[in-house]
Amino acid sequence: MHERHSARRGDTTSAPQLPRQDEARLDALDAALINRLQTSIPLQPRPFEQIGKELGCSESLVLLRLRRLLSEGVLSRIGPLFQIERAGGLFVLAAIQVPEAQFEEVTAQLNAIPEVAHNYRRDHALNMWFVLATETPEEISGVCAHIESLTGLQVLAFPKEREYFVGLRLEARPHAWADHDGFEQQQGQGHD
Repeated sequence: MHERHSARRGDTTSAPQLPRQDEARLDALDAALINRLQTSIPLQPRPFEQIGKELGCSESLVLLRLRRLLSEGVLSRIGPLFQIERAGGLFVLAAIQVPEAQFEEVTAQLNAIPEVAHNYRRDHALNMWFVLATETPEEISGVCAHIESLTGLQVLAFPKEREYFVGLRLEARPHAWADHDGFEQQQGQGHD
């Protein structure tokens, strides 16, 4: 999923910016939902019902929006972060140097490997970075060897030496060009 979420911006003049073809168009509910999900998900039988109440909408609308955000690639996944080592597994940061002509092909190859948690492009000699997640530490070398065999490229693996909690949150904001039949209108209609 290289560069699915781009941080590039247009110039900062006062003229309204038009969205790029691949840029997400979030309305107020989309942005509120993304921001809410970055804090926690309630540990209860119907967590999305609770989130809907907090956002002033129904559980079914929350689920509908989440399905759309996932299918459009705005969100890549919704789920917990685990300390995999406590469960006997291992996370490893890895990198490869991919020739530009092969970048899309290698991206597709890595995305098809279940142990590749995510990958992203970097402007560096090592231009593809990814996280490997395995059920046991011993499996990492086999996955790296499989990727090397599949791509013909050397995998550099960087096991975690120390853990840091960063607490990164990326604020989602509604775009001026988002559909205005979204959250603001739906709030007043007792939507479902």
